[in-house]
Amino acid sequence: MLDDKDRIFTNLYGMGDRSLAGARARGAWDGTAGFIANGRDWIVEQVKASGLRGRGGAGFPTGLKWSFMPKESDGRPSYLVVNADESEPGTCKDREIMRHDPHLLVEGCLIASFGMGAHACYIYIRGEYVREREALQAAIDEAYDAGLIGKNACGSGWDFDVYLHHGAGAYICGEETALLESLEGKKGMPRLKPPFPANTGLYGCPTTVNNVESIAVTPTILRRGASWFAGFGRANNAGTKIFAISGHVNRPCVVEEAMSIPLKELLDKHCGGVRGGWGNLKAVIPGGSSVPMLPAGVCGDAIMDFDWLREQRSGLGTAAVIVMDQSTDVIKAIWRLAKFYKHESCGQCTPCREGTGWMMRVMDRLVTGDAAIEEIDMLHEVTKQVEGHTICALGDAAAWPIQGLIRHFRDEIEDRIRAKQKGRASAVAAE
Repeated sequence: MLDDKDRIFTNLYGMGDRSLAGARARGAWDGTAGFIANGRDWIVEQVKASGLRGRGGAGFPTGLKWSFMPKESDGRPSYLVVNADESEPGTCKDREIMRHDPHLLVEGCLIASFGMGAHACYIYIRGEYVREREALQAAIDEAYDAGLIGKNACGSGWDFDVYLHHGAGAYICGEETALLESLEGKKGMPRLKPPFPANTGLYGCPTTVNNVESIAVTPTILRRGASWFAGFGRANNAGTKIFAISGHVNRPCVVEEAMSIPLKELLDKHCGGVRGGWGNLKAVIPGGSSVPMLPAGVCGDAIMDFDWLREQRSGLGTAAVIVMDQSTDVIKAIWRLAKFYKHESCGQCTPCREGTGWMMRVMDRLVTGDAAIEEIDMLHEVTKQVEGHTICALGDAAAWPIQGLIRHFRDEIEDRIRAKQKGRASAVAAE
C-alpha cells in the first residue's frame, strides 16, 4: 500500500487549499527554474528514466514520446496539447486533479513544454467540466500573476503561455488527432496517420498530446528523482497511478496507489471490499468502459498494471475499475456500452459507422433473448471486422467489451436465448 509521503496528489480530495499558496505549501513550484536551467535533454532523459507510461489509456512511454519532437526548429512553433477530455465512462481521475490540485498540472505544462521546445500549451477540457474549468483557469491566472508562466516564466528566460479550451462534450475528441481537429475549429474527426502529430500536429506544427495525469506527475518526478518513481510497480510498469473505482463496492472512490497493486487489495483496502463479499463478485472492467471485462475467477489474481492485464486480453486503460456483483445483468451492461459507442462514433470510417449500430442492434436482441444462438458467433465475427479496421481506436473500444462478454459469459447469453425459446414453445403448445 502506498505511504502518504509517497503520494504525488496530496490534495486529491480537496481537503486543502487549491490556490497557489496552498500548492506551494505542498511543494509545488519548488525549484522549477532550476529544472529548466538543466536543459531540455535532461528533462526528457529524467522522464525516460522514471519509466512513466502515458496515463490516458495507451500506456506509451512518455519520455520516448517527448523525444520525437524536433530538436531544432524549422521555423514552425512547437506545441504541447493536454488532453483533459475525460469522457471514458467510469473515468474521473483527471477531474480531481484539475479541481483540487490544478497547479501541479500548470507546472507540469511548463516543464513538459520546455522539454519539447514549446512556448505554448493548449489544455483541451471536457465540455461538461464547467467547475473544473473555473478552478483550472483560476490556477492559470494565479501563475501568470506570480510570474511563474508568461514572459520569462519563473525567471528562467523561457516565455510560455497556457490556453484553456473548452470542448463540447464529444467522446471522439478524446482521440488525439480528433482533439487537434476540434482545437482548430473543425469537426472532431480523427486524422489519418502518418503524418504523426510530432511532425504535423496542431496548425500543421510539431505537437505532442499528453493526458492530464501524465503531465501533472512530471514536476514531482524531477523533484524526487526518476529512480524514486521507478521504484513503484513491476518492471516496465513504474510509478504511482490514480485509480477510479465505481460500481458494486461498499465505498466507491478515487485513490492514488502504486502501480501493480493486486486488484483484491485495491478493492479491500480503499473500497471496503465488494458489496456482499468477494464471493459475490461477478466481473470487473479494469480500465474504463473500452477494455474487455475480467470474470470473477481471474480477479483474485489480477495485478493492476499494463502488462498483466494485456496478458489477460484486457487492459489497464485509464484505470477506471468498474465492479459488478452477482446481481448484474452483464449482457445488459455491455449493451449499454454498445449503445454509447454507437452514439459517439463520428461516422468517418465505414466499419465503425455501420458496425457500432449493427452490434448494438444484435445486443438489443441478446438482452431480451430474442436472438438465435448462431448470432453470437456472427456478432463476434463482426467485432473482428470492426476492430483494427478504423482510423482511430473507437472501433476497437466498441468491439472489445462485446468480445469480453462472449469470451467469459457465453453460457449466460445462450441460457437466456434458450429460456426465451422454451417460453415461446410452451406458448405455442398452449394454443
